[in-house]
Amino acid sequence: MDMRTLTASEPMTDAIAWLTSFNPSHFHSDNIIPLLAAATESDSAPFVLASVLLSLVVIYLASTIGGELCARMNLPPVLGQLLGGLVVGISAFHLLVFPEGGGDSTTSLMMTFLQNTAGLSLDSAAAIFQTDSEVISTLAEMGVVILLFEIGLESDLKELLRVGPQAAIVAMVGVIAPFVGGTLGLIYLFGVPTIPAIFAGAALTATSIGITAKVLAELQYLNRKEGQIIIGAAVLDDVLGIIILAVVASLAKTGEVELTNVLYLIASAVAFLVGAVLLGRLFNPYFVKLVDELKTRGQLLIPALIFAFVLSYIATAIKLEAILGAFTAGLVLAETQKCRELKDQVVPIADMLVPIFFVVVSAKTNIGVLNPAVPENREGLIMASFLILVAILGKVISGFTVFGQSDINRLAIGVGMIPRGEVGLVFAGIGSASGILSGSLDAAIIVMVILTTFLAPPLLQVVFQKSATAENLPQPEAAALSMQDSQNS
Repeated sequence: MDMRTLTASEPMTDAIAWLTSFNPSHFHSDNIIPLLAAATESDSAPFVLASVLLSLVVIYLASTIGGELCARMNLPPVLGQLLGGLVVGISAFHLLVFPEGGGDSTTSLMMTFLQNTAGLSLDSAAAIFQTDSEVISTLAEMGVVILLFEIGLESDLKELLRVGPQAAIVAMVGVIAPFVGGTLGLIYLFGVPTIPAIFAGAALTATSIGITAKVLAELQYLNRKEGQIIIGAAVLDDVLGIIILAVVASLAKTGEVELTNVLYLIASAVAFLVGAVLLGRLFNPYFVKLVDELKTRGQLLIPALIFAFVLSYIATAIKLEAILGAFTAGLVLAETQKCRELKDQVVPIADMLVPIFFVVVSAKTNIGVLNPAVPENREGLIMASFLILVAILGKVISGFTVFGQSDINRLAIGVGMIPRGEVGLVFAGIGSASGILSGSLDAAIIVMVILTTFLAPPLLQVVFQKSATAENLPQPEAAALSMQDSQNS
């Protein structure tokens, strides 16, 4: 046999060797199932992409139509985005539903549409639904991170530090007043046990910085004294809310408060905020120099996003909120000479991601708990009426604690602290998951969150327009209007 024959025979030799080494155990079900699962997962990948794309189409349509209708009615567009989320979400058309809102693949019209048009099997629908929900929820979280980064860029660090004492008092009163009023009222008026009452009272302390900041930006009041006090107080509220949530969650689990966790959160929050601002000032010249040296596309935007995401990660890693890191990054970069150029580049990204956040927050909210025709809702609605009153008054009172400012709209500051938004829903979700809240109290918290979230944008517009009208009046008329306001209050 010549060399050519030997070479040709090698594949046959390899085949014989493989057959002689054949082991039937290789084809045991334990080995086959992972392979089949991997194949199924691979087959499902196009459906995941299709589902996410359809979800984004629904979100952008709801956001655009709702925002445009509200803008034409001279209402804040963010209110339209929230209303659009209600329409497409679990409360109405079920186009955009999430497990957290009580939806599943059988109630999602999106999954039904994919089954009818793209050939999605019924067996795969549940997995696709879960993945789609996770992706869209993550994009929504990215949206609020970008929003707070943009708000940080719009803010003036010097002004924030100047109004810091006023913002701190507003935040403290805005936390203490609703917490004490809500907790004691639930215990003594409704006979709610102490720990559930504390949990519900804690849910009243939150302020949705995302919703308030968006409305202030739309009304062009973000850089006014009122806007800066509201933003500063809302940031402190967010920190205080994290600490309170840790306290009540510990109380719910063990019946006692772990003091070390509370002290850790307070110390880490202070260290993060102060450290990030101080180090940021040292970092700014190097950031500008780096940007000037880069020649590739996105030479300003990409380093800025890296900085924002690093601070967001650090905030998350030390058990704070990612949005706190993003806001701090924006504050730091707002001090650079690249600020205006950076803001112009961030706006398109915010336009793409921020509507996802507002539509998703609203889509997860089931307003069915507002239906008094359902007997199970009535007790919750009565408690909700009390919680709403405390939630609004507790924050409005905080605005009137601002000192040393004679020409400031204190009512607007209080109203700006009203919306609970996604922060209140987090409290409700944790309380419900822990089993500490009764069905009626859980529903009452959700109703309070819904109404405070939807009431705040139009109320803010009204109080700021009233202020603007007074400023535009001749001096005697403005003084008369101011005197009339003080007498009414």
